[in-house]
This record gives sequence, C-alpha cells and structure tokens, in this order.
Amino acid sequence: MSLSPLDEKVALVVIDLQKGIVELAKGLNDHDFVDDVISKGATLAEAFRAKGLPVVLVNVAGGAPGRTAQGGSHSTPPADWADLLPELKQQDSDILITKKNWGAFINTDLHDKLQAQGVTQVVVMGIATSIGVESTARQAYELGYNVALVTDAMADVAQVTHNNSIEHVFPRLAECTSTQELLDTLKG
Repeated sequence: MSLSPLDEKVALVVIDLQKGIVELAKGLNDHDFVDDVISKGATLAEAFRAKGLPVVLVNVAGGAPGRTAQGGSHSTPPADWADLLPELKQQDSDILITKKNWGAFINTDLHDKLQAQGVTQVVVMGIATSIGVESTARQAYELGYNVALVTDAMADVAQVTHNNSIEHVFPRLAECTSTQELLDTLKG
C-alpha cells in the first residue's frame, strides 16, 4: 500500500458504524475485529477534525425497494438500530447522512454537501466492506472524487467477500491504505 499525498480538501466518510449494523457484524465476526474497526474509525474521525477536515458519519435506515434473489427483511428494526456509535463522538461540524441504499451518495445530499466545501477526495471506511463501503467508493469514483480506502478499518459479513473487495475491486476504484499510513500522511 502506498498513499499519494492527500488532496487539500479531503473528507473522511464513515460507513454504518451504528448500533444495529455493529451488533449484526459482531454476530458474524470476531468481536475484537469489529471493535478494532470502531476504534480506528473513532481515531480517524478525531484526526480529521483536528486538521479541520470534514467528517461524514453515515447510517442506514432502510433499504432499496427492489426485489432480490435473497428476498428482503420485512421486520421492523429496534428504534435505536440506526443510532451512530458514541465512540465516534459526533460533533456539530460533522456531516450526517442517513441512507436507504447501500451507497451514501444515491438519494442523499452528500455530493452537494461535499461540493459546497470544495472536497475533491474522500477516504472511506466502515461496515460492510462489500456493501456500504464498496458501494460508496464506487459512487464517489463515478462522481469524480479521488478515493482512498482504509482496508484495515473495515469488516464484512464474510471474509471471502471482504477479501474480494480488497483484492479485486478496490484497486480499480481507489488507493488502498492502512489506518497508520493515513494518520502519518495527515500529520504531514
């Protein structure tokens, strides 16, 4: 992994670090692994805020209406399912995005908010690697953003889908980096 110098206006996009998604991820993964993703997300958010750079906190509250081979969930999630994790220490300056699709740009005002701040690059991390993270990265790339993906700050429902995104999809969309490399780059 080798990260180019960051654009002058870069934003951190934290995908679905919310109560319901994290509980689901912990049920499918090693708790320590998911806790590590949360810790890295909190550390990165703090580092971006310290540099005066935008932090985007994304949660999901619903799903796209189309049919799939797997069917869909018709249950109503608990009231706190979409609540962002307190570890993120949400600030008034953060951009909050609630999505009802896999990616954070479709049917939201995220692109408009980033453009208003002059953002040309996004750094994406979160849960799930092959769903929310990959979809957001694809959409950002298609919208013309430079994209960086923090591969050690992601978790997925299965290791095989996580690996597929990191090994086969991400190199075509973005630069891949680690939390430490990104923090070192931010320090300049």
